[in-house]
Amino acid sequence: MEKIILIETSTSLCSVALAEGETVTAYRESSAPKAHASLTAVFVQEVLEERGLKLSDCDAVCVSKGPGSYTGLRVGVSTAKGLCFGSGLPLIAVGTLDTLVAQAADQTASSFKYIIPMIDARRMEVYSAVFAPEGTQITETSPVIVDENSFADYLEQGACLFIGDGAGKCADVIKHPNASFIQCNPKASAMVQPALKALRNGEFCDVAYFEPFYLKEFVATVSKKKLF
Repeated sequence: MEKIILIETSTSLCSVALAEGETVTAYRESSAPKAHASLTAVFVQEVLEERGLKLSDCDAVCVSKGPGSYTGLRVGVSTAKGLCFGSGLPLIAVGTLDTLVAQAADQTASSFKYIIPMIDARRMEVYSAVFAPEGTQITETSPVIVDENSFADYLEQGACLFIGDGAGKCADVIKHPNASFIQCNPKASAMVQPALKALRNGEFCDVAYFEPFYLKEFVATVSKKKLF
């Protein structure tokens, strides 16, 4: 039975899970502000100890590759790389939007014609793509500025489920009767199926050179606060 450590840090929620086969056997999460760096490695240790396992007992480490928070993704990927370098385990990366689509499978996603995951990108912008209910990605992942006409072509075709930490703010703008919304963060516990698929297909990342999918370049800003 395959054992995979799952790490999801792409949004404000930091979560780590241990999957044994298709079952999540240990799980930790925290929404504490700016705590990803201090909690991610601790959570990994805790889920392994809960199951009486060592890192060497696992078959792979899986991390969210984005899009999402620049800092959050850096923390998750750095932690995953450290685990892989130290143990020799292969690295797997799962897209944040794929994780949200997997979460939608627990929300009667089969009753929707399209699943549209959304990662908050501040103001009225989201990182998004359109998926079929079974998980096939139909459009490219891209930044979208949401207005009342966003995704209209898909909404006209049938029921659409918008899911993610960017879905809530869009509910105030997209008023189509075929639109449903679930405001939530992606969770490591939902990464099991895409991670297993990647492991079984040998879809591994280069540990040395893998970089998160930021979608947009990080832009540093200068604080306007007066220090003196």
